[in-house]
Parts: sequence; C-alpha cells; structure tokens
Amino acid sequence: MAKKGIIHYIKHDFLLYLMLVIPVAYILIFKYAPMYGIQIAFKDYNIFKGINSSPWNDFETFKQVFSSKQFFQVVRNTLVLNGLDLIVGFPAPILLAILLNELVSTKFKKASQTILYLPHFLSWVIIGGIVAQLFSPTGMLNALIADMGGHGFPFLTDKYAWVGTYILVGVWQNAGWGTILYLAAMTGIDNQLYEAAEADGAGRFKKIWHITLPGIRPTIVILMILQLGNIMAINFDRPFNIQNNLVMDFGDVISTYVYRVGIQSADFSLGTAVGLFQSVICLIFLVSSNYISRKLGDDGIW
Repeated sequence: MAKKGIIHYIKHDFLLYLMLVIPVAYILIFKYAPMYGIQIAFKDYNIFKGINSSPWNDFETFKQVFSSKQFFQVVRNTLVLNGLDLIVGFPAPILLAILLNELVSTKFKKASQTILYLPHFLSWVIIGGIVAQLFSPTGMLNALIADMGGHGFPFLTDKYAWVGTYILVGVWQNAGWGTILYLAAMTGIDNQLYEAAEADGAGRFKKIWHITLPGIRPTIVILMILQLGNIMAINFDRPFNIQNNLVMDFGDVISTYVYRVGIQSADFSLGTAVGLFQSVICLIFLVSSNYISRKLGDDGIW
C-alpha cells in the first residue's frame, strides 16, 4: 500500500486543519514572536534606539539582578506563596469534586457547582475590593469581632496573617473552577467497579479510596506537573490587588517586582532579565517533574 502524504490528509480533513489556523496564528503571534524581545535582557536597552541598535552589555544586567538582595527576597516570596498554594490549594478541588460526585440530589449538585464556579469569573480587582471591605482593620469582619467584645485581627496588616488571607482567598477563587477537570475524569470511571465494590460490602469511603482516587490519578498527576512547572510563575493581579506597604516583606513577588522595576522605573533590561530567569526556572521544574512522574510509572505530559 502506497504511503499517503501530508497533501492527502489535508484534503481529507480540510475543515479540521482550517480550524487550527486561528489557534496556531495566536501562538505564533503572541507567544513566539515576543521571544524576539528576549535579547533586551542582554543589552543596554534604549527605547529610542530600539532593540537592534541598543548595545550589548556583556551580561551586566544579570550581574545586577543576582547581586540584588531585593531580587532574592521576591524569589523567596514567590516560592513560599506558590508552595503554600500547592499544599493548600491543590487538594481543595479534588476534595470538592469528590464531595460533589457523592451528592445524590441533582438539583442541589447543580446549584452547588454554580455557587462554587462563580468566584472564578470575578476579576482580582473586584476580589481585592471585597478583601479590603471584609478584612481591613475597619472592615466588616473586624467590626463584627469588635461588636462581640473581641479585639480586631490584623488580616491585612500583619505579614504572617496576610499570607494566610492570601492563600485562603486564592482557594476560594480557584477551587470551584478546578473541580471541572476532576468531575470530568470521574465520569470516565466504570460504574460496574462501584457496583462490584458495593456487592463486596465496601462503604462510601472505601469506594472513594480504592476506585475514585485511582480513577482520577492520571488527571491529578498531570495537573500536579503543570503546577510544579509554574512554581516560579505567579500572576500579577492577585498579589498586586491584595498587598499593601505593611506586608511587602512577604507580598512583593516576581511579577510585582518586574512591574515596579521594568515598567514604573523604565528599566526594561532588568525587567526582561528577571522574566527570562523566571521562565527558565519554570521550564526546569516542568521537565524535572515530568521526568520524575514517568520514572515512578505514571503518565507524564509527554
């Protein structure tokens, strides 16, 4: 049988290939094309001269970055906050998905899912305003504590309390949306396994432990690899809208540091160098976690 070429497959599945044009164009334009600007990190970039005409600086930007105490502080803060997000936030959607899957009432289940998904659609600007109204020293929660005869709690003014508030607000915003993938994975588990386990006398918790969790294990592993790959990456919106000057020792992270130094101070070379360092570390974590996962017998991303 003659081997079919790429032209044959394009003609046969023309509409499918046509659907790929927009996402591929998006990736090329907004993901690959900006990589041209990476060379700013290696130059004394001048906005008026442009990238090509700016002189090379013999890695002076990176020397400046790695000699800065503030840089290592923001790296520490990023790792700590992302690490706590991983420890506290990663199991939350798994637990919620299991609880939703065990609900008998379909109407209550749909209503619960809607309520849990809603915070995901709120921007961090709105959430930042809600956090300020609830947790500030004069906020609703501290006012309630004072009315009950207690003393106000420094949710947003003490750096350790701020970290706890930051993590719990993140769990509230993301956990419900994260259940979607796990619930989808649970639909692929054969119901006959549950019926056989029930016939053998297994209770609800044993069925969860021996059937549900092993059934969604591949999904858990893949999402864990992706989150480990982003251990050095942190969104700008969340810390920027919740932090304040009193908690900058813990609240200043790589994304806010790049914004402050690279954009507000117009030091584009330094901002690009920090961003490049962040991307390289994320890539190392992603490849390493995928390699370890495959060595332990699980399916990785590739």
